Amino acid sequence: MSTYAQDDKFPPQRDNESPETPAEAFHQDFNNQYYDTINRMKSRMSNDERTVAIHAARYGYGPFAHLNFKNELVNYPFGGEMQPGLFRNVQDRKIANPAPLGLCAFALTTFVLSLINLGTLNLSNTNVVISLAFGYGGLVQILAGMWEMAIGNTFGATAFASYGGFWVSFAILLTPGGFDIMNTVSKAEGEAGMMHAFSLFFFGWFVFTTLMLFCTLKSTIAFFFLFFTLDLTFLFVGLAYLYNTGEAPHTNLLRSGGGFGILAAFASWYNAFAGLADDTNSFFVIPAVYFPWTGRKSKQEASKA
Repeated sequence: MSTYAQDDKFPPQRDNESPETPAEAFHQDFNNQYYDTINRMKSRMSNDERTVAIHAARYGYGPFAHLNFKNELVNYPFGGEMQPGLFRNVQDRKIANPAPLGLCAFALTTFVLSLINLGTLNLSNTNVVISLAFGYGGLVQILAGMWEMAIGNTFGATAFASYGGFWVSFAILLTPGGFDIMNTVSKAEGEAGMMHAFSLFFFGWFVFTTLMLFCTLKSTIAFFFLFFTLDLTFLFVGLAYLYNTGEAPHTNLLRSGGGFGILAAFASWYNAFAGLADDTNSFFVIPAVYFPWTGRKSKQEASKA
C-alpha cells in the first residue's frame, strides 16, 4: 500500500538522516527530490483535490481510486440493478432502472427454450422460440443493454447487449429459409457435423458466461446463482450437441441443460422482481443476501440497523 494511505501526511516528510553508503545517498536524494515535487504540487491543491489524491493512493490508483462520495450515496452490489459492484444512488439518475426489463426478457425466452430441451409434452422442435428470440430476448434485451450504458452500468450493458445478441443469432440459425445456415452446414458437414458446429456456438457462450460469473463473486447469492446456472446450461447443451447420436443431440445431456436453463430463468425472474418490488408497490421485498466473504449485511438487515 502506498505510504500516503498509511497516515494523513501528504506527502511523507523528507528523509534527513545521514546516508551510510553512496547507494543510500543516491536513493535519499532521489526520494527527497520526489517529495519536494509533491510538496510543490500540494501547495497548489484545494482541500478536495488533496482528499482525492489521498483516496487514490489508498486504493493503489486502481478502479476504485476515483470513488470519493459519502456512504449514503453508494449502493452495494444488487442483482435487481444488474450491478455486481458498488454503484451510485439511484436517486441521482434521470431514467428508470432497465435491469428488470432485460432480466425478464432473458428469463421468458430461456424458460420456453429450456422446457423444450427438457422434452416437456414430448416437444422437440425449437422453432416456436424464434419469435421470442427475435422480439423479446433479442431486441428488448439489447435495448435494455443500451439503457444500462446510458446510466453508466458497464456490466449490465455488456451482459444484456451480449445475451440479446445471443438470442438474435440463435433465432437466425433456427429461421427456415432466409440465411439457410443450418441446411448449408448440414450439406457440407453432414448432420453430425452440423450438430458439432452447433456445440461450438454454445461453448463460446459458455466461456463468455464464465467471465460474467467471475464478476458476481462479490455480489449477492441470487445474482451469482443466475450466472452459475446459465453457465451450466450452455455447457450441458453444448455437450449434448457435441456427443450427438448422428441424428439428434444427446438426450440426457440436453435435458440436463434444460433443467439448469429452468433454474436460470427463475433466478433471472427473481432478480428482476428484486429490482421491481419496494415498500411502495409490494407487501414484501426480496432480501439481497450477500456472500459471507463480502462482510456486508443483507438489504433488510441494513435497513433495520
